[in-house]
Amino acid sequence: MALKVKSFGMEIRPLKTMQELQQLDAVVNEFIAGNGIRKLISVSDSPTTDDKGETIGLVRVIAYEE
Repeated sequence: MALKVKSFGMEIRPLKTMQELQQLDAVVNEFIAGNGIRKLISVSDSPTTDDKGETIGLVRVIAYEE
């Protein structure tokens, strides 16, 4: 069994966050289903910020067994 890590990114805009999070979930779920991944080890979200400290994006990282 090999452990792998995959990152996904999504820009976050004011008043559109829920829609963008649903899109990110869909992309990640499609990757998991499309690659026959059966065991996730970890899922982690981290915000990205601009020079003012405002959240402008989200990076989701998954670790899984192949």
